[in-house]
Amino acid sequence: MRVLGIDPGLTRCGLGVVDGRPGQPPRLVDVDVVRTPPDLDTALRLVRLEAAIEEWVVEHRPDAVAVERVFAQHNVQTVMGTAQAAGIAMLVAARRGIPVTLHTPSEVKASITGSGRAGKDQVGAMVTRILRLVEPPRPADAADALALAICHVWRGGTTARMDAAVAAAGASAARQRRAFSRARLKGTAP
Repeated sequence: MRVLGIDPGLTRCGLGVVDGRPGQPPRLVDVDVVRTPPDLDTALRLVRLEAAIEEWVVEHRPDAVAVERVFAQHNVQTVMGTAQAAGIAMLVAARRGIPVTLHTPSEVKASITGSGRAGKDQVGAMVTRILRLVEPPRPADAADALALAICHVWRGGTTARMDAAVAAAGASAARQRRAFSRARLKGTAP
């Protein structure tokens, strides 16, 4: 499985691609950070992010995209930029029919380090170790993008099966509700 991990951000957006499968050490394919200037209009910054992510999707052809789930922070501006960048990442993947999974920061940290409270240095060190790199990817956004991709490779099969089960259960419940509604309209409901 080839996974594109995206650590969304308006100023710095980490992109990391790994190949792997659960139970096996993943292999680094590529990593980078897309930067947009803070003084540029937000809409134009988003256009630049969209173009860069699209280029990565075309070049690396991932089977899945893993995006960090946006969480509440005290700085509303930071949250807004992160959410906008995450939306762009999901849009690019959806346009190409690539499944997108959102992973929380604590889920990624726990998957990579064993602790959901690990710091950036710990995540960088473990990404370096897991991918057998000489040094940690810099800046931290690059290491975070790789951590997202690794987390998805290791958890992806489980997450996909759980999502499919939930969807199937939801579809089954919806069919039962429709059948009950039809029976009620016909006057044959219990």
